[in-house]
Amino acid sequence: MPPREKLNDSLILGEQSYKTINDKISNIVLNQNKHGIPWFICFVVGFGLLQLLGLAIMWLLYRGIGIWGPNNPVMWGWDIINFVWWIGIGHAGTLISAILLLLKQSWRNSINRFAEAMTLFAVSCAGLYPLLHTGRPYLGYWMFPYPNILGMSPQFRSPLLWDVFAISTYALVSLIFWFVGLVPDLATIRDRSKNPFFRYLFGALAMGWRGATSHWYRYESAYIILAGLSTPLVLSVHSIVSLDFAVSNLPGWHVTIFPPYFVAGAVYAGFAMVLTLAIPVRSWYKLKDFITMRHIDWMAKVMLATGLIVFYGYLCEAFFSWYSGNIFERDMLRFRAFGPYGWAYWSLIFCNGVAIQILWFPKVRQNLVVLFLLSQIVSVGMWLERFVIISVSLTRDFLPSSWGYYTPTMWDIMMFVGTIGQFTFLMFGFIRVLPMVNSFEMKELLYRLKGRGHHGHGHVAHATAGAHGDDSTAGHPAAEGEEN
Repeated sequence: MPPREKLNDSLILGEQSYKTINDKISNIVLNQNKHGIPWFICFVVGFGLLQLLGLAIMWLLYRGIGIWGPNNPVMWGWDIINFVWWIGIGHAGTLISAILLLLKQSWRNSINRFAEAMTLFAVSCAGLYPLLHTGRPYLGYWMFPYPNILGMSPQFRSPLLWDVFAISTYALVSLIFWFVGLVPDLATIRDRSKNPFFRYLFGALAMGWRGATSHWYRYESAYIILAGLSTPLVLSVHSIVSLDFAVSNLPGWHVTIFPPYFVAGAVYAGFAMVLTLAIPVRSWYKLKDFITMRHIDWMAKVMLATGLIVFYGYLCEAFFSWYSGNIFERDMLRFRAFGPYGWAYWSLIFCNGVAIQILWFPKVRQNLVVLFLLSQIVSVGMWLERFVIISVSLTRDFLPSSWGYYTPTMWDIMMFVGTIGQFTFLMFGFIRVLPMVNSFEMKELLYRLKGRGHHGHGHVAHATAGAHGDDSTAGHPAAEGEEN
């Protein structure tokens, strides 16, 4: 992988046509020889770590959550830390897909499918932790307001219950949004596949898509509605997660800045993970013409902007502790910075506030090696932030007699590593069986880049695909769409 590549303002490079876009994207799924040794290594490593997760969950169900590190007073340990961290990672996908779609930002087209899948897989990892933390995951359905003869109902005043509804809604809307966006490309693969089984499978998933004008009309109506539903979810989900802490009276938690601060941190961590995956994948699958350096540069800028917001949140926390005059708040800040966990506090300040300052320089944003390493630093920093906010704050309460110390166990570590394996396994499985780049939106973008000034219906552009040698008309409107 070259350290630097030329920065180009174009969102599609090379001599592209509708046929070449279809070939390069669809063949990753249809031609299994495209998946080389890097894919195999990542998939096998992910599968191996996934077995650790299964082992940790089985032992947890057998022995109880006592095998984890939480104690009195630190009732929330790595399980809640990792829950918040994984939820945050999933936010970049919805931001790229929904908000940038509503803002009509064309640079999202190359990375939205990839980021949406990342959202789903990150949420699946996050959901494991609070469910298992209850101690009785088989009774998890009690948290939903289902009719029952016992007259029991969920406590709707609890922010922990708000999490259940916010995250389940977020996961459901994200899944529908992702699948709806896949339908035209599934039809393209259906028509290009020579294997009868895959033609039947992708045909069933495409739900009879023919690329008719009426199909595109319904598709765009549904897609924009789902984008509108997803946009407030980006803001609400992590805001609600932050209220798990902000509504308490615990020193270090009782601050009103948490909702926007957590949302910015979620997008920050999410874009770091998108860059972590996009940089090697675009090289392995020769997608540099579609995921260009301009895309990388913009993602780095978003990461810098959200990182500065997060760093501003750290400064606000310090100011609030001093200005409040509350001795407990001041002591908590002093304990975080100079107590036994001081290494974690100063490490997160470096990772999230200092290291990213090099992104001000365009040469750094174009250096893939530095950008990849910086993304890892940010991911570590955001995990440390959750550790400091959650577990470190719980070790110091109002009474010295209730102070304690928190140390994770091997089962905490195994669970966390296992969820990383689950995410890797699902992500690379997705790359193999579904198109990771949105081919029909890339064809629409190509049309607009060539047309420059045409303001008609964007998808009608694909009606000309046949003139460019495209052997599939399922992924775009049929020729009669333009005649109509």
